[in-house]
Amino acid sequence: MESARPITGAEYDVVVIGAGFSGLYALYRLRDLNAKVVCFEAGDGVGGTWYWNRYPGARVDIESMQYSYSFDEDLQQEWRWPEHYSPQPDLEAYANHVADRFDLRERIEFSARVNRLRFDEAANRWHVRTDRGDQVVAKYVIAAAGSLNAENIPQFPGLDSFQGQWYHTANWPREEVDFTGKRVGLIGTGSTGIQIAPVVAETAGHLHVFQRTPNFSLPSKNRPLEPEYEREWKANYTERRAAISQDPGAVYWANPADRRSIFEFTPQEREQILNEAWASKGGFEFVRCFRETMVNPEANEIVAEFVRNKIRQTVKDQAVAELLCPKTYPFGTKRLCLDSGYYETFNRENVTLVDVRSDPITEVTPTGLKTTATAYDLDIIIFATGFDAMTGAMTRMNVTGVGGMDLRDKWANGPTSYLGYFVAGFPNLFMIHGPGSPSVLAQMITSGEWQVDWVVKFVEHMEENGYGRVDTTSEWEENWSAEVNMVADYTLYKKADSWYLGANIPGKPRVFMVYVGGFDRYIQRCNEQVEAGYEGFVLSR
Repeated sequence: MESARPITGAEYDVVVIGAGFSGLYALYRLRDLNAKVVCFEAGDGVGGTWYWNRYPGARVDIESMQYSYSFDEDLQQEWRWPEHYSPQPDLEAYANHVADRFDLRERIEFSARVNRLRFDEAANRWHVRTDRGDQVVAKYVIAAAGSLNAENIPQFPGLDSFQGQWYHTANWPREEVDFTGKRVGLIGTGSTGIQIAPVVAETAGHLHVFQRTPNFSLPSKNRPLEPEYEREWKANYTERRAAISQDPGAVYWANPADRRSIFEFTPQEREQILNEAWASKGGFEFVRCFRETMVNPEANEIVAEFVRNKIRQTVKDQAVAELLCPKTYPFGTKRLCLDSGYYETFNRENVTLVDVRSDPITEVTPTGLKTTATAYDLDIIIFATGFDAMTGAMTRMNVTGVGGMDLRDKWANGPTSYLGYFVAGFPNLFMIHGPGSPSVLAQMITSGEWQVDWVVKFVEHMEENGYGRVDTTSEWEENWSAEVNMVADYTLYKKADSWYLGANIPGKPRVFMVYVGGFDRYIQRCNEQVEAGYEGFVLSR
């Protein structure tokens, strides 16, 4: 797939960065403008998250029938999902099908990671460079590089000395990794660690799971997709997609949310309601049993203790069960996980949980790793340690704007944006799923489609009216930051040291980076600003 040689000296209307689901849709939509477009993709294939994250057990946590494109009715009808929650190979296959079906590949340059973006303010043009040697110029840049793209590898002393194999889950090799009989160390118990642990444990000689902070995980109840369920969805796609656009999480729910208060019920009644939801409602339906779970600490603790009791009932060793029970933050304020047998994994004789909160990892050795108390001999180390989320993909591209301002300096005290799209001083640069957008807290294909549509309409407006540049101001960034924080303060989200706040990266400023006012409210706010005469945007000819 890799081009024979780099592109140098070419001028484009738009450069798209990333060939994940949002980048692919941007290429599709930009055809309407008859624009000269190129997409630079770091990998050698399409799919973004589902290209890179090919670790065993990788699976989406939104139902397949709605974690898909809505822009083409024939595509919706023809594609078949084998399971309720699709595994990585099916999602990558879907991305490839879309790229081929709509002839998008011809505009994509693969194995070309953007490593420099420089704005020429005299010409109102971006100079774009890649690690492959491409050097092009474009009026607009659409950065669809992903919220969870820049992997976080802890800087343990001695990693270079390790004589076994080590992998980060976000850069997993295409060839199968054989765990048979091996001593495996898994570092990290977020969503990725929760997915990979049961699969590795099936064949590993022994699996040590190194946990710093336990996570809440719900049973996915994944299963083959029933033909009747598929037919029903395909017959009702139009109305269900409309409902999705009105939902805070950009999700269609099989059952309406119960708007009753948890305090209307006796403890026995609460337990019954929660047990019924746990048994029957796979996925995140469970969270919607009562109206105030995410805003009232007392209500949240009732639900949290219910989940902790499910962990205690599942894990036979009660000391291990207690270590797996989150107690330092409210339920749902870190990324909620869905699992297929995660807690049951710790009942296996070949699995050991290591609490690195009380016994931290100090170094990697040639034969494994050490904590303050113990040395562990390992053949394979897996880093399921997440990402420099929301900002890392942008800051690693060495972006400089007006006056040579470096984006890393601009964001030194935390990321700023206007509506999640624009950064003051970096004109004609549109972020998709950027900091200040709903991003990871809304279904990302649907919300990405909507954001791309909004950007393309904005570019159309500029071209039709002869504008050369769009920027915003620090004042409007501050206004939007205030709104992002206002809606977050209404919830319990800030009470957790999560990657939503950048807490997983040493030295990263603690700024809440996700708009939790809801995808439906976000649509309304973006449209309001346009309808108010492009309020907050600095347009110039």
